[in-house]
Amino acid sequence: MSTTSKMAPWFLCAGIAIAVTSCDKDDNVYIPPPSDGKSTTLNGGTGGSNAAHSVFLDLSTDLQDSVKRVSWDLGFYTGSDFRVVINNTTAATAKAINKTDLSQVNAADTAGFADALALGQGAGTFSIIDDVEGDLSKTVIAAVSATESDNKVYILKPSNGMVAAARDWYKIRIIRNGANYKLQYARLSETSVKTIDITKDASYNFKYISLETNGAVNVEPANANWDIEWTLTTYKANATTPYPYSDYVYINHLAGVTAAEVLTTTATFEAYAEANIASTTFVSNKVVIGGNWRNTQPPAPVGVKTDRFYVVKDAAGNVYKLRFLSFHASDGGLRGYPKVEYKLVKKA
Repeated sequence: MSTTSKMAPWFLCAGIAIAVTSCDKDDNVYIPPPSDGKSTTLNGGTGGSNAAHSVFLDLSTDLQDSVKRVSWDLGFYTGSDFRVVINNTTAATAKAINKTDLSQVNAADTAGFADALALGQGAGTFSIIDDVEGDLSKTVIAAVSATESDNKVYILKPSNGMVAAARDWYKIRIIRNGANYKLQYARLSETSVKTIDITKDASYNFKYISLETNGAVNVEPANANWDIEWTLTTYKANATTPYPYSDYVYINHLAGVTAAEVLTTTATFEAYAEANIASTTFVSNKVVIGGNWRNTQPPAPVGVKTDRFYVVKDAAGNVYKLRFLSFHASDGGLRGYPKVEYKLVKKA
């Protein structure tokens, strides 16, 4: 579960004097101004480079949500398309088989899958994971078809987040349920099939399911309530091999957040101001920050890269400059608890 959540809107009654605002005769909802920024430590949790949590940060409210990476297995897209993602923050993998009846699927259908679904230390291909840059047209689970017979069974190899303990494999099948989804699933050794109905909710990017707890779980905050996510994730070791990376940072590209990297040879963090925005090229690439903000291996000094910072434009149009202060013992930080600083540059 999240450690924090969005504060409910403030409703102010006419006639009550409030130091920071007042109501009009229509009892309009008061919307607090965006934060001026702050320095904060992200709660990645224990585990060091294998930190237990993903952390979602909302710059305009200074709120962060810290969520266990292993808390979910499947995310169901709530937009117009019917797409389902697997858990890239735990190095989960999946592969289709040419069957549509889960009750007829058993271990014999997965011959060779131990190698085919392996990931890390040089193993694995991009065909067994979702697109690492967040392109929903390239999910390992094909778009859920309106023609039910077109939706195949997938073998899902969950992970406990790059720790030794293994988890059971699952056989899953997803079909449409009107404008929503129906998930059919069971452990590979089981013949009894469970079902879960998932309803789309446009206020979220995805609705998440845990197969271990047999139901919905809270992962991402509402799509208007976060700007960046810090997490362990699956990215690229090279052009052909996926690999689990620590300390990765995503932007909330599906909700309209954009960002840019700025080198200090162009402008320093302290000097960057509203006048610089016009010459800043914002992009919607989910991994525009990625792992570019830190060094983890010699010969370069291990720690935060001090020659760059980031400018983030949230979905409302507020513009913030953001830099990382520490994340590793080599730069005075603690792995799993990165320190960041951000400041409001322009209010929407």
